[in-house]
Amino acid sequence: MIFPSFRAPAALLVRRTLMAATAVGVVLAAAACAPAGSVENADVPAWKATALPSAPGTVLEDAGKILNRDPIVRSAAVPAGTYTLTMTCEGGGKAFFAVSLDGSQLAEAGAACNGSRETARIKVPAAGAVRLSTSSVDAPLIYAYHLVPSE
Repeated sequence: MIFPSFRAPAALLVRRTLMAATAVGVVLAAAACAPAGSVENADVPAWKATALPSAPGTVLEDAGKILNRDPIVRSAAVPAGTYTLTMTCEGGGKAFFAVSLDGSQLAEAGAACNGSRETARIKVPAAGAVRLSTSSVDAPLIYAYHLVPSE
């Protein structure tokens, strides 16, 4: 009498289990790489309220969407002093912030677009028009920043 072999079904079961686990892993990895939501449809004020709330004494701030590679420029008259630029962004890649005073570059800073906050100290040597340009080659993304006097 020939006894049935239990090795073949066990091997088949192991192989199917491994294939299923691999498929689940691929699906989870793809989901992890997918964006959490569309930047184009993001509610920027609601996002900014939690990502980078306004700070007391702010002299310049902005939040918005970068949908292409065109820089977004804001400016304000500020007195001489040392300032802290705090910035954040979401959407992948990196956002760049260039700070100038009356056309003369003061500093450049960047933020990884993963929701973390980055800071940079900016020394403004004289009162004047501070211009802050925000850009990215990794559009689309959402960003927020504020410039406040340092203590």
